[in-house]
Amino acid sequence: MKQLQELLNLKGKAAIVTGGAKGIGYGISYRLAEAGAKVLVADLDEETAQKTAQDLTSKGWSAEAIKADVSNEEDVKRIITTCKEKFGSVDILVNNAGIYPSEPVSQMTAEDFEKVMHVNLRSVFLTTKYVAEIMKPQGGGKIINISSIDALHPSMVGLAHYDASKHGVWGFTKNSALELAEHKIWVNAIAPGGIATPGATASSQGASGEQMEALTKVFLAKIPMHRMGEPDEIGMVALFLASDMSSYMTGEQIVVDGGVLLS
Repeated sequence: MKQLQELLNLKGKAAIVTGGAKGIGYGISYRLAEAGAKVLVADLDEETAQKTAQDLTSKGWSAEAIKADVSNEEDVKRIITTCKEKFGSVDILVNNAGIYPSEPVSQMTAEDFEKVMHVNLRSVFLTTKYVAEIMKPQGGGKIINISSIDALHPSMVGLAHYDASKHGVWGFTKNSALELAEHKIWVNAIAPGGIATPGATASSQGASGEQMEALTKVFLAKIPMHRMGEPDEIGMVALFLASDMSSYMTGEQIVVDGGVLLS
């Protein structure tokens, strides 16, 4: 039986975190690096990704940054190749990158719908496909997909495209887990509820101060814990799934929502 410290030790492991520069992605990158993993922060925001990597390395941990669009197949291949070349392997993949512009179906264009599906769902297919090619000959690996409580229940009007993508991520997680289990590649998902992130703030920039206050009040009223979650609270669950603490889990989705689905 392994000791607790050994179970959570990711030393010698190499991890990719998409959308890893800020918000939930930063929380995940931080915890994986702290546990000893060499982390490749892949993000469309190159400047922030570089700052995140520098922040992690300043603490004595190992991290690199790469600018990439996860909806682009060639960029996905480049992310995975870069991780393999810089760190020698790809042991952990966290599919965190995602967008959630709010717009009702009546105003949504086909292009709007397709963009959300490409960033949120197509990217998960692409990264899983190509990272599995590296993990199989290595003897296994961990894939962690960030879905959403919206994969289980809609949170608000205006996110039909987002909800469709996250239902897809959850379905893809289960089926790819079934396919990859024989190769010792475990595939699981985390379904966050309301998390206080820069992205959540940016998605509401069209609302006035009074509107935001009202929306926040309504949303908080649905959360039994009466608060938003912190990115680190997703980071800690990602560490659990990336470590040997979750050695007998695959095809599962962990809901981290402060109890909101109970309401």
